[in-house]
Amino acid sequence: MTNTMVVDWSTVPVPIDDGAASHLEGTRLPDFALTSTSGEAVQLSNLAGRTVIYAYPWKKKPDAPLLEGWLAIPGAPGCTPQSCAFRDHADELRDAGAAYLFGLSTQDPARQREAVDRLHLSFPLLSDLSLRFTEALSLPTFEAAGMTLLKRLTMIVSHGVIEKVFYPVFPPDQNAADVLAWLKTHRQD
Repeated sequence: MTNTMVVDWSTVPVPIDDGAASHLEGTRLPDFALTSTSGEAVQLSNLAGRTVIYAYPWKKKPDAPLLEGWLAIPGAPGCTPQSCAFRDHADELRDAGAAYLFGLSTQDPARQREAVDRLHLSFPLLSDLSLRFTEALSLPTFEAAGMTLLKRLTMIVSHGVIEKVFYPVFPPDQNAADVLAWLKTHRQD
């Protein structure tokens, strides 16, 4: 399967590293569950092995307009290309040692389920609609259209502890390949 969307990244504002994720490596994940599009509650802190969690801001429905000013927000555009890249690399990520793969946003589970179905994702998306997980980890966020949204980042977690953070992520469609390269050079026994 290939990406469903091609983006000219030269026309999108590039996010800068504002240091908002510099505290995350070595941090233990909070001990509570998030709602998953698979219908299960997932407690990330209890998962054995390596887990890849990519956070994205907001997925729109295909027939809905973009949020006003969305394309001008550095790092905001690219949720679908990022998810499709993780979909396309999911088997390779597992072969390289990722026992689990999740997408994470502050969107409601119904919106996320629509995206899983539409994009044919082979992994669940997690909802932090309450912002409990986001606030517990002090994940970087921004405001748009009255919503608190996650800035794009990816965490590799090992036995509940954040081992590696990719932040900022740009271009989003290359994030999965970057994570795969890191996993291949940092294999666990």
